[in-house]
Amino acid sequence: MKITFPCLSLVLLLMHATIDVFAQEKSQIRVIMIGAHPDDCDQDGGGTAIIFAKMGYAVKFVSVTNGDAGHQTMKGTPLAKRRFAEAQEAGKRFGVTYDVLNNHDGELLPTLEVRLQVIKKIREWNADVVIAPRPNDYHPDHRYTGVLVQDAAYLVAVPNVAPETPALKKNPVFLYFQDGFQKPSPFRPDIAIDITAVYAQKVHAMDAHESQMYEWLPWIGHYLEQVPANKGDHEKWLAKTRAVQIIPAVRQSLEKWYGKDKAATVQHAEAFEICEYGAQPNDDEKKRLFPMLAQ
Repeated sequence: MKITFPCLSLVLLLMHATIDVFAQEKSQIRVIMIGAHPDDCDQDGGGTAIIFAKMGYAVKFVSVTNGDAGHQTMKGTPLAKRRFAEAQEAGKRFGVTYDVLNNHDGELLPTLEVRLQVIKKIREWNADVVIAPRPNDYHPDHRYTGVLVQDAAYLVAVPNVAPETPALKKNPVFLYFQDGFQKPSPFRPDIAIDITAVYAQKVHAMDAHESQMYEWLPWIGHYLEQVPANKGDHEKWLAKTRAVQIIPAVRQSLEKWYGKDKAATVQHAEAFEICEYGAQPNDDEKKRLFPMLAQ
């Protein structure tokens, strides 16, 4: 006697539909981090990017300049090629896509040409979350990257601007990376992410930027003699020197999102401020866009 299960096909159909919806939901959360130089996004948002990538979300880093001035002995095309190769290796270690635009390091201005480049990158990625520097910083390239992304915040949804790249049908949430500058206003940590579990991977990824982590930054910072001669000691040293102290405001934000007990155990964190331009999410939407906060 043949036994049939008339509901089995329906159950399987519903299961597949649920999986498809879940996959679609994941694909809809697309994150782009924009920095001035190859290695900027890595330092300011690399841990968060790793967590997003591990959860199956799409993350892109964009460097607005090619980094061709950031070294004490190399310069120009050879340095730009070296830094591009470092960025690609770092991207593999982070688990992200890494784009480097061909604008000169140290010469960045918030021009219409570069603004259109930024608009196109955000649109091409179909970004839901855009993170960039605040437009107040010691480095003009950092400042102008912040201005360029602010200028793009509304225009990414305007079809008649850069019409060759389809406009976004929604306005993303724009956020700032954390910084320590106090004027005209101090950084406000609206979102804080516990990156303790992935900090070693973040350091390993930053290690790919050898020209910066072990040559240029120590040289310009007058601590080149502290860099270990043994390459095997580089990452251990980097983990100590690039660690960011968790300030009280960030700790308070961690308590909001993770609870006081969990927040007390966080050793490494990355924080972000929501820009007044772009979408303005409530707490539920923040948890949807940063799903690690809801776990």
